[in-house]
Amino acid sequence: MRRLIAPVAALLLLSAGCAPARSGTLGPAPVAPSTGTPPAAAASRTLAPAASPGRPTPTPPAAPVSTAAAGAGDTVTVQLWFTRAGRLVPTRRTLPATPATSRLALTELAAGPTLAETAAGMTSLVPPGVQVTRIDGRVATLVPPAGFDTGGATAARLRRAQVVWTLTQFPTVRRVAFAATDTAPADRADYADLLPPIVVTGPAVGDRVGSPITVTGTANVYEATVSVRVLDGAGREIGTAFTLATCGSGCRGDYRVAVRYRRATAGPGTVEVYEVSARDGSRINVVPVPVVLAASG
Repeated sequence: MRRLIAPVAALLLLSAGCAPARSGTLGPAPVAPSTGTPPAAAASRTLAPAASPGRPTPTPPAAPVSTAAAGAGDTVTVQLWFTRAGRLVPTRRTLPATPATSRLALTELAAGPTLAETAAGMTSLVPPGVQVTRIDGRVATLVPPAGFDTGGATAARLRRAQVVWTLTQFPTVRRVAFAATDTAPADRADYADLLPPIVVTGPAVGDRVGSPITVTGTANVYEATVSVRVLDGAGREIGTAFTLATCGSGCRGDYRVAVRYRRATAGPGTVEVYEVSARDGSRINVVPVPVVLAASG
C-alpha cells in the first residue's frame, strides 16, 4: 500500500498542472493606471497622442510612478488592446494625465498604432467617436458611432473585444454595454478566445530595455513552458531564458521571466517569446517585440 502513495501523489500534482480553463487566468487583475510626475530623466520619454495609424513612433513610456492626484506635468499610463492576425494584442501609452482616462483610452484606440507597432503587425478596428455615457455598478455604457458594427461579424466582434479589454483595465469598469438597452454587458471572458496562445504585456514595442529584461504576460502553451530569446539587430541570438506559466496545456496562466543578454553597444533588437513544439522542437506561436537594447557587458 505504501508503494502506491508516491505514484498517486505524483499523478495528483500532474493533474493539477493540467487543470481545465476555468482554473486559469486572463491576466493580472485590472488596476488603476499609474499617474504622477515622471523623473526628469524620463520626462522626454513621455508619449504624445497622435492622429493616424501613420504617426511617427514615439519614444517608450516611462516606468509607472506614484498614484498622486493628477497635476501639471503628471502622466498616466494606459494599456491599449490592438489586433494582430485576428487576435488581441496589448501595448501601452504614457500620456498627460486626465480624470477622463476611459475617454483617453478610447481616443488612443481610434488613433491606432504607431509606425513601429504597425510594422509589428498591429492594427485597430475601433473608429473615432466611441463615447462612455455613464459608469454605474462597474458597467460602462457606450454610445458607438453609426456603422460601428459594420464589416462583418468577425470584425465587429474583434472591434468590441478591443473596447472591452481596454476599458476593463480600470477598477471602476468590469463590464461594457454597447447600448443602454444591452441586457447582458460583456466582460473579458466573453472574448477570451480572441487571445493568442502567448500574450506579451511587457516589454512593449519600442521600449528601451537593459539586461536583464523582464518579460511578462499570459500563455496557454504545452506544459506551461514559455521560452524567450533576445536577438540583436542582425538577428543573432544574444540571450535566452524560459519559465513556467501558472497554468498551461489547456488553461491560461501568468508568466514572468528575466532574460540576460550581452551586447557591446546599444541598438535595435527583438525580444522573441515563443513555445517549443512538442512535435518537432521548432519555435511556434512566436511573438516578436522590437525594442531598443542598451549595451550590456
